[in-house]
Amino acid sequence: MNIQRFYLAFVALAVITIGCKQKAAYTDWKVMGGSKDGIHYSSLSQIDTGNVAKLTIAWTYHTKDMDTAHPAQIQCNPIIIDGVLYGTTPQMKLFAVDAATGQQKWVYNPFDTSTIKGAPSYYFMLNTCRGITYWSDGKDAKRIFFTAGSFLNCVNADNGQPDKSFGTDGKIDLHDNLGRDVKNLYVTSTSAGMIYKDLIIIGTRVDEGANAAPGHIRAFDVHTGQLKWIFHTIPQPGEYGFDTWEDTTAYKHIGGANSWSGFSLDEDRGIVFAPTGSASFDFYGGKRKGSTLFANCVLALDAATGKRIWHFQTIHHDVWDKDVPTPPILVTVTHDGKKTDAVAQTTKTGFVFLFDRATGQPLFPVEEKPVSTETELAGEKLWPTQPVPTKPAPFVRHSFTQPDINPFLPDSSRKDIAAKLAKYKTGNMFNPPSKEGTVILPGFDGGAEWGGPAFDPATGILYVNANEMAWVLTMIEVKNEAPKQETWLDAGQRLYKQTCMACHGPECKGAGNVPTLIGINKKYNEQQFLQLITGGRRMMPAFKQLTEEEQHSIASFILDIKSNQHQAFTQKPQPVDTFLHLPYTITGYNKFLSKEGYNAMSPPWGTLNAIDLNKGEILWKVPLGEYAEFKDKAGVTGTENYGGPVVTAGGVIFIAATRDGKIRAFNKTNGKLLWEADLPAPGFATPAVYQQNGKEYLVIACGGGKLGTKSGDAYVAFALP
Repeated sequence: MNIQRFYLAFVALAVITIGCKQKAAYTDWKVMGGSKDGIHYSSLSQIDTGNVAKLTIAWTYHTKDMDTAHPAQIQCNPIIIDGVLYGTTPQMKLFAVDAATGQQKWVYNPFDTSTIKGAPSYYFMLNTCRGITYWSDGKDAKRIFFTAGSFLNCVNADNGQPDKSFGTDGKIDLHDNLGRDVKNLYVTSTSAGMIYKDLIIIGTRVDEGANAAPGHIRAFDVHTGQLKWIFHTIPQPGEYGFDTWEDTTAYKHIGGANSWSGFSLDEDRGIVFAPTGSASFDFYGGKRKGSTLFANCVLALDAATGKRIWHFQTIHHDVWDKDVPTPPILVTVTHDGKKTDAVAQTTKTGFVFLFDRATGQPLFPVEEKPVSTETELAGEKLWPTQPVPTKPAPFVRHSFTQPDINPFLPDSSRKDIAAKLAKYKTGNMFNPPSKEGTVILPGFDGGAEWGGPAFDPATGILYVNANEMAWVLTMIEVKNEAPKQETWLDAGQRLYKQTCMACHGPECKGAGNVPTLIGINKKYNEQQFLQLITGGRRMMPAFKQLTEEEQHSIASFILDIKSNQHQAFTQKPQPVDTFLHLPYTITGYNKFLSKEGYNAMSPPWGTLNAIDLNKGEILWKVPLGEYAEFKDKAGVTGTENYGGPVVTAGGVIFIAATRDGKIRAFNKTNGKLLWEADLPAPGFATPAVYQQNGKEYLVIACGGGKLGTKSGDAYVAFALP
C-alpha cells in the first residue's frame, strides 16, 4: 500500500514537473525570432483575445541617430536578457535599455572615428541588421555579437565596451577565411549568428552581381574569434555537390549561394539548419550551368563540425532571384497519425516545404514539374524541372493575366497595363528571363520574405505573411569592349551600365526599393559619392574593385560634374574576365505598377495566412494592411509588407510590417482583427514578446524607410494598463 502511494505520488510529481517545464518554455525572447527553433512563439498569455484591445504604449525609446538626408531603416528583432533589451539603431549602433521602462543603459558605436585610424572605407558601411546574438558562459562572461560594416563585433553585454579578447580588438573581418581573395568584394551580415556551445555560426550577405564573394557558412570560437569550421556552399573538388556545376572551375569565380537570413538550431540533435540564396549573377546563369548545389537550398549541417547531413534544393539553377528568404522553422506535427519532428520552410514562391527533421525526406510528396527551357539568351542553359510540393497549396498567386488587372484604377491606366502585359511573358512562374520582359510573380520580394513565419506548437498551425506584387524582369545585352578613346563621361556611362544599371535602371530612376539617382548631386559631393561607391550603404554593395579613375568617371556621369566630363580616360583596357563581364544584365528591379504608382494586379496586395501543417491545408487568409484611398471602393486591400508575425498562447497574432504604419493583433483561430495602433514610422521588423516584473510586453522597431515611407528611430513597447 505504501509502495502504491509512493508510486502515485511519484507519477503526480513527474506530471507536475513536466507541466512546469512545458509552461516555462517560450516565456523569454533571448534570440532573434524568440527561440532557436525560430517559431516566433510566446507561451505568455496575460495579453489575450479578450483584453488585447486595451493595449497602450508602455514606453518609447528614440535612438536619436536617424539619417535625415537618406532613407534609414531599423529591421532589428530585439532580444531581452535579464531585464535588458538589446537592439540596433539606424546608424548601426548597439544599445541596451531597461526592458520595463525603455531607459537607456549604454550605447556602443562601432564606427567611432576617435578610436578608428586608417580604417578602409568599407569599415563604415551601414548594413541592415535584423538581429543580434547573445552568449554567456553562465558565470561572468556575457557577450553580444553583431555585424556592422564587414566586421563581426563582440561587445560586453554589461557595459557596452568591446571585448578585446575576441578577434582583433573585439572584432573579426568577415572578408577573411573565405578561401579566396575577396578583400575588394562586398561582404557583410544582416542576420543574427547562431550559438551552439562555444561556437557562433555566421552567414553573410554578398553582392548579387557577377562580382560576388562566395557565401560559405562559417563557425567561429566565441572566446577568440578563431575559425573552427567552414561549409562550402559552392562545393570544391572532391566535395559533395561539386558535380552539379558543369564548369569545374566555377568555385574559383562564382559567388553567392549565401545564407543571409539566419539559422535555426536543433540543440539536442546538434543540427543547424541554413537557408541559402541563389548563385550570382541572379538572372543569367550562362557562367554557372548546372543545378548548382548548394544554392537555393535548405541545409542541415552538423553544428559541431559543419559537415552536411542532408539538403533539399527548392529551385534548380535559379534565374529568378528565388533565394530561400528565411530560416526554416523547427516544428512537431502530427503526420500519418504520429508525432513527427519536422522542418518547415516558407519560400518566395509561396510554397511551404515540410521535411522530416532527421532525414530531410518531404512529409508531403514533392513533384519535379517540367518547365520551359527555351531561352533567347546566348550561353544560358535552363534546368528542365522544378520542385513543387503537393501540399500545402501555395499561399500566393502564381499567374498574372488580363483578368487579374487592378479593377480600381482609371480606365486609361488599365488599358496601359493591358498593353504592357500583352508584350510580356506571363502566366507561368517559371517563364525564362527575356529581352521583351518577363512577369515575375511572386515577385522578387515574395511570397514569403525575411520576416519569417510564426508557428503555434499547441495546434500545429503556421502563420505567414505574404506580398502579392508582380515585378517585370527585362534583360539587356551588355557590350564589354571598351573603346580605344574615351572621356570620363564616356567611361562613366559604360561603367554605369556594367555595375549600376541592374539596380538603378537605364535612366537612373531606380525602382522598387532602389532609390533614384536623379538629383543625387544635391545630396552628395564628389568626395562623399566616392566614399559611397567604395564603402556601400545598407542594401547597396561596395564597388572597391573599381580603379580610382573608374570611380571618378562614374561620379562625373551620375553627379553630372561637367568640369570633369571631357577629361580623357587614360586607363588602359583591362583583360576581360569572362566570369565578371557577363553578356547580359537587367534594366532594374521594376515593380509592375500603374501610372499612378499602384499595384497593377487586383487586390489583395498583402496577406496573412494560416496553414495547418498537420493536414497541409490553408485554413484562412486575410488582407494585411490598407490603402486609405482605396478603402471606400475596395475595402481592405492589403499592402506590401516586410517583417514577420508573432503568435502567443493568449490566442493572438501580432504583426506590423505594412507600409501604412500600423501594428495589428489578429485572432489566431479565424484571422479576425482585434486591435491596431499607429506607429511613429512603419515597423518593417518582427515584434518581440517578453515579460518583465510580471507584466507582458510587445515591442517593435519602427524604422520605416522602405516603400516610400518616412524613416523613424523608435522602438515602441506596448502593455496592458
